[in-house]
Amino acid sequence: MADALVKSDFLPKEAHAPVKTGLLFARPTTKTGLVGWLTTVDHKKIGVLYAVFAIFFFLVGGIEALLIRTQLIVPNNHFIGAHTYGELFTMHGTTMIFLAVMPLNAAFFNLLIPLQIGARDVAFPRLNAFSLWVFVAGATIMNLGWFMPTGAPAVGWFGYAPLTSKVFTPDVSADLWAMGLQILGVSSIAASLNFIVTIINMRAPGLTMMRLPVFTWMALFTSFLLVLAMPAIAIALVEVIFDRHFGTMFFEVSRGGQPILWQHLFWVFGHPEVYILILPPMGYISEILPTFSRKPLFGYAVVVFSGATIGFIGFGVWSHHMFTTGLGAVATAAFSLATMAIAVPTGVKIFNWIGTLWGGSIQMRTPMLFSLGFIWMFMLGGFSGIMHSAAPADAQQQDTYFVIAHFHYVLIGGATFALLAAIHYWFPKFFGRMVNETWGKISFWVIFVGFNGTFFPMHFLGLNGMPRRTWTYDSNMEWNGLNMFCTISAYVLGIGIFIYFATVAWSYFKGEKVGNDPWDGRTLEWGIPSPPPEHNFSAIPTVRARDAWWHAKHNLEEAQRDTEAAIKVEAAQGGIHMPDQSWFPFFAGIGMFLAGLGFSNYFPPLTFTGIGLLVVSIYFWALEGPGGYHLHIDKNGNVTESHGH
Repeated sequence: MADALVKSDFLPKEAHAPVKTGLLFARPTTKTGLVGWLTTVDHKKIGVLYAVFAIFFFLVGGIEALLIRTQLIVPNNHFIGAHTYGELFTMHGTTMIFLAVMPLNAAFFNLLIPLQIGARDVAFPRLNAFSLWVFVAGATIMNLGWFMPTGAPAVGWFGYAPLTSKVFTPDVSADLWAMGLQILGVSSIAASLNFIVTIINMRAPGLTMMRLPVFTWMALFTSFLLVLAMPAIAIALVEVIFDRHFGTMFFEVSRGGQPILWQHLFWVFGHPEVYILILPPMGYISEILPTFSRKPLFGYAVVVFSGATIGFIGFGVWSHHMFTTGLGAVATAAFSLATMAIAVPTGVKIFNWIGTLWGGSIQMRTPMLFSLGFIWMFMLGGFSGIMHSAAPADAQQQDTYFVIAHFHYVLIGGATFALLAAIHYWFPKFFGRMVNETWGKISFWVIFVGFNGTFFPMHFLGLNGMPRRTWTYDSNMEWNGLNMFCTISAYVLGIGIFIYFATVAWSYFKGEKVGNDPWDGRTLEWGIPSPPPEHNFSAIPTVRARDAWWHAKHNLEEAQRDTEAAIKVEAAQGGIHMPDQSWFPFFAGIGMFLAGLGFSNYFPPLTFTGIGLLVVSIYFWALEGPGGYHLHIDKNGNVTESHGH
């Protein structure tokens, strides 16, 4: 609480007196400009970079989706060809899942976890930077096909064998796709291990596990899911690469391979991946709803344990994606029951969110609107998901537009609505300016109308027999009107997304400047300056209750004593050590890019150059030493900086 207690209408008038902090939040002098961003190990800058790259790919994936919908606006259309449609279909799904939603969640992990647990950074700052640049390397390799004569892969975002074989995809596009995914997995595992260590070992005094913010809990569960699920798809991708490069026969039927093996390996990863995408948004909602309901989260412990249950059961439902492959009655029944069971902890969360709203003093601000939109859209997606748990119903809906509607209600209506809520909610904390509320609400309603107009009719298209992954259709199929309506609504959705991000960009430069705590927040990040200093907390806070910042604002004298005691401890320990910025994670990312590109293109010199750069960078990174600088704190809380210690 070293920033002291900010003025808030939620507090009584006598609580407005400031607490003396001296120069506690003096910003250290570091490299700035482009060099500063390329060499940063600050978790907040890394989070911003993740967000920038993720939003860029989110817009790319959205453009790919609009091209797909434009092709389907009328029957027998030739706006794009069948192969180009397959490329767009593949890259749209891959981009939105792996290059947009996942890194946007990673952005918030970086931005919020250290602040919410009272830490100055993650456990391994350079490894954190490494995971960022490896992500950029993988994303770049995956999209390089668009700039090559071969084009992007047309294997579907799920990459089902034998489409990825040399017989069906003889060019390099599938190699780039597989290698890009493999490199993205390296980034995810490195980041996940970092966050697990950070959350378990770096919590502030008094911050027990059952006092953690729900978002931090969901981040912890997600990190474990990534560490446990990623090896499955890593093995599958290695087998694809070996089949293509070295003539092995993992998936080649003519030589004794089994294409269904790919489906099992992919979905053993792919269904936990659904919860990797959706658990963090559940965390955002669990932070936003209490703030704008003016009451603590209802059933905190149940929400936490239901998140753990979702993660656990999520590993036992993968074959509900494979009901039509002939698994047999016993396996089908088992996976049907598991799929029904996983709806229970999800429903528990929804009832807890409703309980939080019930009787609250609700403020309909933009983050609240997007949060309520998330609950409604995710419920609709969940209802159709329960329908898919019944194998006979799934057999009828499999590979139709009904599945597309379900998937998008969960991951766009669900994850994206929550992410847009989170961006609006935490934007003032990291940039010191409020996102324009009027335009934020306008963007919500345009997105809400456009989204439902795009995807709700797809339920009826699917029930009427329209298959997924079809690039055109005949006019006598009776799909004409709904497809035109879906496409027009998709452009409305695109306009809403444009309004949202244009508003965010305008607010970055011209938004109203705000203080530390514009929403009267509950968690520790709202108790430090906006934007936060590089070292986050000059005095590590002492946590006395679950909603730590609300508790501090109601117990001013206790918070003042904790702050003064923490300052004395910091001063006695010689101050705060901060790590120097480093080029080596960036160079290691370049090495990973060169190695992956060389291996994808069968060019050994480039491969070994990349591996050499990667190894050398990690070697010198390990020898770099502590370096850095100290922030020295005296007994009065004044801070001075010195380098070279």
